[in-house]
Amino acid sequence: MCHVYPTPDSRLTRDNGGVTKRGYLSPTRIWQFAFWITTLCLAIAVCASVLAIWQFTGTDALWRTVATCAVIGVGTLAFAWLNGVFGSDNT
Repeated sequence: MCHVYPTPDSRLTRDNGGVTKRGYLSPTRIWQFAFWITTLCLAIAVCASVLAIWQFTGTDALWRTVATCAVIGVGTLAFAWLNGVFGSDNT
């Protein structure tokens, strides 16, 4: 049977299941940051789409905005996922 004991390492966090996860940065804060950045990117992309539908902006600006938001959102989520994958400690 394997027990997980808390250590004084500041990079450790305790999940609800009792498993200790370690990331290069705090996994909880990284996921919160990723959530808000992705939410902001979606809101900006929706606003740009509505403006293009009502012809307040051109379609060129729409596609550049949506593509930029997609790249930032996917990159942020990928960073959060990789932080969790390489930092998990289940021993």
